Amino acid sequence: MRKSVENLATSKITGGRRIPLRTRRKYELDRYPNEPINGAQLTITRRVRGNNNKTALKSIDFVNLSTGDAKVKKTKIIKVLDNTTNNDYKRRGIITKGAILETQEGKCKVVSKPGQNGIVNAILLKE
Repeated sequence: MRKSVENLATSKITGGRRIPLRTRRKYELDRYPNEPINGAQLTITRRVRGNNNKTALKSIDFVNLSTGDAKVKKTKIIKVLDNTTNNDYKRRGIITKGAILETQEGKCKVVSKPGQNGIVNAILLKE
């Protein structure tokens, strides 16, 4: 996905076309957002700035659930109940940081970034 070069849509006063002073740098390019959903686990690895890697989730069916008493359980995700990031994400069932999930243990809130970390960590919500 390429960013448009700003302020080139109009022509100059003389009628000529505007030409950018330089092309985009690698670090200025955009990517399509990664939107993990509920399903069998599928991850991708992508190279990012500084020759680092990010492991992104495409889909996942379990969550590392912190119950509050220093215990962490691997629990199956039933569905996405709410996503305050975007109403469309709520409708489509996209899992992002801050999303409210329904699991076998109860409702939980996602505290990790599954689109960048490749894992879903959550804390159990009090009913």
